Amino acid sequence: MNSDEKEDCECAPPQAETSPAGGADRKRAAAKHLIERYYHQLTEGCGNESCSNSWCASSVGFNRMDNNAAAVKALELYKVNAKLCDPHPSKKGTASAYLESSNSACSNRKMNHKDVHSVRDNFKDVNYLTEEKVYEILDICGEKEDYSPLIRVIGRVFSSAEGLVQSFRRSKPYTKEELKSLQGKDEDKDEDEKEAAACSATAMEEDSPTSSSSSRLGEGSSGENDVQKLAPDEVSVDIEAVRRVYERLLSNEKIEAAFLNALVYLSPNVECDLTYHNVYSRDPNYLNLFVIVMENSNLHSPEYLEIALPQFCKAMSKLPLAAQAKLARLWSHYSVEQIRRMVETFQQLITYKVISNEFNSRNLVNDDDAVVAATKCLKIVYYANVLGGDLDMEHNEEEDEEPIPESSELTLQELLGEERRNKKGPRVDPLETELGIRTNDCRRPLIPFEEFVNEPLNEVLEMDKDYTFFKVETENKFSFMTCPFILNAVTKNLGLYYDNRIRMYSERRITVLYSLVQGQQLNPYLRLKVRRDHIIDDALVRLEMIAMENPADLKKQLYVEFEGEQGVDEGGVSKEFFQLVVEEIFNPDIGMFTYDERTKLFWFNPSSFENEGQYTLIGIVLGLAIYNNCILDVHFPMVVYRKLMGKKGTFRDLADANPVLHQSLKELLEYEGSVEEDMMITFQISQTDLFGNPLMYDLRENGDKIPVTNENRKEFVAQYSEYMLNKSVEKQFKAFRRGFHMVTNESPLKYLFRPEEIELLICGSRNLDFLALEETTEYDGGYNRDSRIIKEFWETLHSFGEEQKRLFLQFTTGTDRAPVGGLGKLKMIIAKNGPDTDRLPTSHTCFNVLLLPEYSSKEKLRERLLKAITYAKGFGML
Repeated sequence: MNSDEKEDCECAPPQAETSPAGGADRKRAAAKHLIERYYHQLTEGCGNESCSNSWCASSVGFNRMDNNAAAVKALELYKVNAKLCDPHPSKKGTASAYLESSNSACSNRKMNHKDVHSVRDNFKDVNYLTEEKVYEILDICGEKEDYSPLIRVIGRVFSSAEGLVQSFRRSKPYTKEELKSLQGKDEDKDEDEKEAAACSATAMEEDSPTSSSSSRLGEGSSGENDVQKLAPDEVSVDIEAVRRVYERLLSNEKIEAAFLNALVYLSPNVECDLTYHNVYSRDPNYLNLFVIVMENSNLHSPEYLEIALPQFCKAMSKLPLAAQAKLARLWSHYSVEQIRRMVETFQQLITYKVISNEFNSRNLVNDDDAVVAATKCLKIVYYANVLGGDLDMEHNEEEDEEPIPESSELTLQELLGEERRNKKGPRVDPLETELGIRTNDCRRPLIPFEEFVNEPLNEVLEMDKDYTFFKVETENKFSFMTCPFILNAVTKNLGLYYDNRIRMYSERRITVLYSLVQGQQLNPYLRLKVRRDHIIDDALVRLEMIAMENPADLKKQLYVEFEGEQGVDEGGVSKEFFQLVVEEIFNPDIGMFTYDERTKLFWFNPSSFENEGQYTLIGIVLGLAIYNNCILDVHFPMVVYRKLMGKKGTFRDLADANPVLHQSLKELLEYEGSVEEDMMITFQISQTDLFGNPLMYDLRENGDKIPVTNENRKEFVAQYSEYMLNKSVEKQFKAFRRGFHMVTNESPLKYLFRPEEIELLICGSRNLDFLALEETTEYDGGYNRDSRIIKEFWETLHSFGEEQKRLFLQFTTGTDRAPVGGLGKLKMIIAKNGPDTDRLPTSHTCFNVLLLPEYSSKEKLRERLLKAITYAKGFGML
């Protein structure tokens, strides 16, 4: 910035010149200038070694202070009108300019004054940098063995937004090949190659109008026109040149400190520019400074974590949406190592802030500006990681033709001021919309999604508070649920649990009020009364009536009652209900799903006799399981969850859905001979129905007459996969998805979770770690961890086989699967149930409580426990 612009850069919108407040603006600018002079006097001194001013860094006995302390003291000195040394700092207010003027008046130098003065004079008007200029100054400083001129130039340029924006400019846009080269490494280049590349870049700079001093921003610059020549997703900075410069300079500790100090000075001004001056819309080249700073490979070092990096993240988080999208597109061309370095930079800052503070329900991590800003910056890298990965922007499932019917209670809700917020479905991240992609479009990111999860943050996050901020959507409070990539599945599942429970309570409240208005008693729960022997008929008929009459009732809390049994549903009865329903529905004898013995997975039966309504009801059951926090023993290939999230199945999805067919088609694609002559296959395929009868299907019109050749085999494979995973089961899957969305359409499920996490949510974890369960189990009724029978119990349980362990889980918790996060999240309780007896152990599956008598021997404990878990069925009141 020039001095006039800098004086305007207060942290408030500048007043117009005709404003009555113009005098106040001038006074404020003058005050700011004086405070800067005090600051530089405290940090760098006047240059006079015999200075007697006690508040000057050049005076004898002056105690050095850090930048923050100097800033505070400068304000105090301004208030008391303390003495300022002569010569005064220059109007620019930068450290380097001040040193130039003060050192020119200084005598009694230890080194040759004339040489140093001439070196400094050579570079005092360098206000932006090119790769050639950096190397020129570096060589001169190396000859003199004095790097202070280079340090001052770096301090001046890297602390000035204007200087940094002008630096390291390219003369023309990146080509596709050059963008790809950004993924390469410089380590394999020798010094000669680097020098040649530097000369080449310099020649381009000199030919460019942006490299001359007359073309600087604010001085009749043609920067705006240059930007118009660039493709919209590119920047005008020479990234390779910046990388080479950093590589040369960061090895020098003194020069490295100059980058650090400059960033501390730069960041607040940049934040001010973006917040109040709308600088990016006036000059898109402003984005250059973020590109340049982020190439500093030392950003994650401890020196930056305290002040410099948090301030820079706050500035970067103020970038408008279009600028964030442009950064994400640029970084998507970076290599895996470069993306990982940026991820580690922001993750280290978040982790450092989390572990160095005590966050709790009164001191929320959501209120820490540095953590919030770093998370927002990490989101840009996250989408760069998605964009740079293996994208499938096509193959999207069509939206349901018929909208899911609204509740008949909607009018009453509007009267009560409680109309639903997201009638058009769950929210979408604004940056996702700006980029025109979805996370689910990415088949494989550059680096695994798991590297974006910050476990220390998850541990201190108060999810109930964060969920409140997520729903209210105020600008003052940040919710980490708006950045779900940083949350693990357990934390997101807790957020979903809060959302489901609040919706249940809301439906219950609406029902009660509706009953008062209409004068008739309505059920505040989704109550299902079923017969154990006719569970499918009873449950599906009841759910079908509810889905047709009032789908909003599906949002109520589920309450299941088995006819003839006394169990009260506090969660455990529902768990067994879901288990029995799933066992019946997926029975191959019913014919709704086919079962693959090799993969142990189910798939929709394309020739099923069941109507679409039956599949809709199965989708409702899956949605209800998520909504009521129950785990199902469902075995679908991953493509089902991808399709539920809006993506069609493709050839790649056949790998787990139908591995034998996938391998055959893969061999067809890789076959080196003549496909037409050697294989003699056409665009007509055959399948078998339930009775083993062959069914022919043409992938193209008159497919039986179109041979598959080397030229069209990719099309054949794509259409074969499309038929197997999409077209053949289109009716069944659409009905299934519709039922699922009847329950989850207003839920943040799609916003928070990826397909693999949806599977974990529905099916639980397949990894049963009973050691983790032992660590987290609590005891009651007189038992503790050191009780004899407790030790014998765990020895017995650990000796069980896999099937027996699953039976134990089923007996104790109502499901044989571990919850999201593993068995360590189960919170089981073992309570004493009297002295030695012949009675079997019992359980409260609703609360994961095992009631265990104090058996006299380990053998008796094993025998009674095995009998209990093997023959357990039904509910009775104790």
